Order: sequence, then structure tokens, then C-alpha cells
Amino acid sequence: MKRKSFRILFFLRKGKLLKNGEAPICMRLTVDGRMCDILIKRSIAVEQWNQTKECAKGQGRNAEELNRYIESIRVKLYQVHRELEEKGKLITAERIKNIYEGKEENRQTLLQLFAEHNAQCKALIGKGFAPKTVMRFESTYRYMLEFMQGKYHVSDIALNELAPAFVYDFETFLKTVKSCAQNAANTRLKILKKLMRIALENDLLKKSPFVGYKFKYHETNPDFLTMEEIQRIASKKITIRCIEQVRDVFVFQCFTGLAFGDVAQLSAEHLVKGQNGDIWIRKTRQKTKNMCHIPLLPFAIELIEKYREHPICLNTGKLFPIISNQKMNTYLKEIADICGIEKNMTTHTARHMNFSF
Repeated sequence: MKRKSFRILFFLRKGKLLKNGEAPICMRLTVDGRMCDILIKRSIAVEQWNQTKECAKGQGRNAEELNRYIESIRVKLYQVHRELEEKGKLITAERIKNIYEGKEENRQTLLQLFAEHNAQCKALIGKGFAPKTVMRFESTYRYMLEFMQGKYHVSDIALNELAPAFVYDFETFLKTVKSCAQNAANTRLKILKKLMRIALENDLLKKSPFVGYKFKYHETNPDFLTMEEIQRIASKKITIRCIEQVRDVFVFQCFTGLAFGDVAQLSAEHLVKGQNGDIWIRKTRQKTKNMCHIPLLPFAIELIEKYREHPICLNTGKLFPIISNQKMNTYLKEIADICGIEKNMTTHTARHMNFSF
């Protein structure tokens, strides 16, 4: 681990003389260029101070006592610095100051706050939070832990030690180590910003490290499918059953406009008959909680009938045998290859189509 630079400087605050004409003695701690000052509750006449040696001049009793006091502080601070190094903890000027002043014990840390936030959100799944959202919170927590261990060689950090550099370093980590695109990195950074807002509202933080930070967005041009490509996918003869099922679910998405999470939830109770005998899907959207009414085209109805007797559907009561979104996307890449479609097909691609009914 790269050793952080550490320096202690004693000097006079000549601009703030006391009533007795003496200047207060100040101590400046500097760690890797970041400083904080502490008054040591001692003062001395300006002409009796040797700034080069950072001590009182002369051999008198008062000078000797002051110099011993200054040296004892110096020794204590170097001891604090050494102990932090030995324990592998994050070293900052503010942290050394807090330990010296006895304020270290009741510090709220970032991952403590993060864990509390995630636990509360997990308890509210289905009551304001979707499972996927909570999974994103938990994965961001793991990213944060990995980032701090790799960058700072610590497993947590106090909220009051967070600085703007922390945000920029985390952004770099997301883009390089985790290969996140700009917009994906923004999603993780917004979670961190939310935590900072919670900390500010609860007086756990004096100033947000996001002050001055501006989110950058890249415009995306998602791939869309034409009607001809949809028909090519739908009519393709596929002999591998699991891939065929993925194809059918994807095509059903195309003909209904439903997101993957909504299709995964579909059951017979979501199918209703209209006044003309037409079959409709009536369902609350998983993400927005808005009620949707979707007419089913004949081909979409055929797909539902195809899986009516499927063992998984009979056991779960769902309309389709659904696998995970990640596996769906893996299989969709194979389907794109065998259908000769040179586009990045995912479950979300089903919602971007260049045709209308």
C-alpha cells in the first residue's frame, strides 16, 4: 500500500491576538496535501516564538514547559498516524484530528448507512420498491466495498471524511474496473448521491461530496427491429426447446409491448374479455404501477395456448415458462445469429420496433 505523506506544523495565528497581546499557537495536520488546523490552547508573545524550529525561544521555565507540551502533542499525533497505518484504516487529516480530540467513537460510516438503507428498501419490496431496484442497491454496495478496498485499502469510511475526490474516483472505478458505460455509472452514482442526501437530512454529514459535481449523459440509440425481422424470428424453425421458449417469450413481448418483468408475472387472471369477445391483458405495470390494457393479436393468443399445458406453467400458474433476464439475453444473441440479424438483441429490444399495427 502506498504510504500517505503526513506532516505536523506548529505556527502562530498572528492575525488573532489575545487580549494579553499573545498569539494563539495553532497546529496544522497535512495528509497528502489535505489540511486541517487545531488550536492547542496555548499562546505566546510573537517575539518569543521561533517559527523555523516551531518552538518557544529561550531557556526559561515557561519556554521549556511549552516546548515539552508541543513535543508531547507531536509524539501523540505520530502515534495515532502509525496505529492507523498498522490497522489498515483510511488516513486523513480530519480523522487524525478527531482521534486527537476524542471524537472518533461516534462516527457514522458510509457502508453502515448503505446497509441500513438497503435493509429498509428490502423490507419494502412490493410496497414501493421492485426486487430489481433493491438488487441494484445491493450490487452497488458490493461495488463500493470493492472500490474502497482497492483504492484506499479500507473496508469502510466515515461520512465526514468523504470529499469530492471520492465521487470522481468511484466514477473512474465504475467505468474502468466494472466497465460501466456513462449512463450506467450515473445510475450507481445517483444511489450514492441519495445516501448523501439522507446523511445531510439526518445531520450525519455537513457538506455533500457531490457539491460541484455534474452528471454527464450520453445519448443512446437503441437497436430496433423491423416487422420483417420479427416475422423472421417468429417463423424460424428452432429445435432446441429452451431457445424456442426464449424466442416465443420475446416475440410475445414484441406483439404486446410488455417489459420482461411484466411478462414474467403474467397469469390467467390478467386475461379479460372485451365487449366484442376479444382477449385483453389488464395488468398493473411492475415499474410504474400504472394499469395497462393491451389487446391480444391472434398470434399472441396462439403463443399463450402453446404453453398452457407446460409443466412449469401448470406449477406456477404463469402463462410462460420464464427463465432469468440474464439468460434470456444470452439466448437472444444466439437467436439473432441464427436468424441473420446483426443487432444487439435483448429483452428490452422488444419494446423498440419500427412498425405499427
